[in-house]
Amino acid sequence: MLRYILRRLSLLVITLFGVSLMVFLISHLVPSNPVAANLSQSAMSDPQIVAAYEAKWGLDKPLYEQYLIYLKNLMQGDLGISIRTGRPIMDELKQYFPATLELSIFAMIIALILGILFGILSALYRNKPLDQILRAVSVSGVSLPSFWFALVVMSIFSKNIGWFPSSGRIDPRVFSPSGGTGLYVLDAVLWGDFLMLKDALAHVILPAMVLGFFTMGLITRQTRSNLLEVLSKDYIRTARSKGMSESRVIKNHALNNALIPVVTVAGMGFSNLLGGMVFVETIFSWPGIGQYAYLAATNLDFPAICGVSLLIATTYMVINLLIDMLYGVIDPRIRYQ
Repeated sequence: MLRYILRRLSLLVITLFGVSLMVFLISHLVPSNPVAANLSQSAMSDPQIVAAYEAKWGLDKPLYEQYLIYLKNLMQGDLGISIRTGRPIMDELKQYFPATLELSIFAMIIALILGILFGILSALYRNKPLDQILRAVSVSGVSLPSFWFALVVMSIFSKNIGWFPSSGRIDPRVFSPSGGTGLYVLDAVLWGDFLMLKDALAHVILPAMVLGFFTMGLITRQTRSNLLEVLSKDYIRTARSKGMSESRVIKNHALNNALIPVVTVAGMGFSNLLGGMVFVETIFSWPGIGQYAYLAATNLDFPAICGVSLLIATTYMVINLLIDMLYGVIDPRIRYQ
């Protein structure tokens, strides 16, 4: 197991090098001018200001020299300075990432609970009305555009009914969290602040429900198809013939074998959520990685674009490694070389 993990981590480093090279080249080869995107028209008319700005951010150097400087700093753990804000990229990612992580965790909790439950019910009541309804729900989750669903949910539960707030992570008039983990719900629990906990949960539920709806559809369909396949196996028929109850058959014999592909789908869904859903975070004014990536792209903030890309790539690869390790927990027959 240790050799397997070390080999995967070495591949992670090589992959990150390739990602940094591709993102750096693509972001710099886009036919646009970062100087014009960040300076006013009056400043652009002054050659001295433009030259000083290019020299400050290294834009006057050849592209290969810019990348070598970036790679050298990257190997020292320095992601550079944001052109847009003038702050270290690492500090900004530490500020924005906890918001996306918290939202992704709640979205995955919703997706896993509903997805596995709907998938099991759909398989057990195959081709019956309940199955048709749940399959329609799962297809809707996969098919509906997330930004459209976000607007509908906001209109119903925030504007019309008024159950949940429509934007932000927490009410600044009541709370101003500082320190802690950056995960407001967890911080509220650790601090024993139940008013903060209530407000943080109220803000996270709507965007989590929107993000979780898509992954829930994938998990429902995967659980249903895998469970139907497992239930047709001979050992399931043998267990039933011995008089074992249907609930025990599902729990003790069918689910473990059916859940391995579901773990893969859930893991990739979680990676997508951590990558940041730009539209949903923008609609709900959720200060996460999605919004940060959008601002970096619109302002041609090359260091920020590269930093976000490396963070997302690292997230994907780490979660893939955790998924592979989880296979051995679900199915003891799986061994790692």
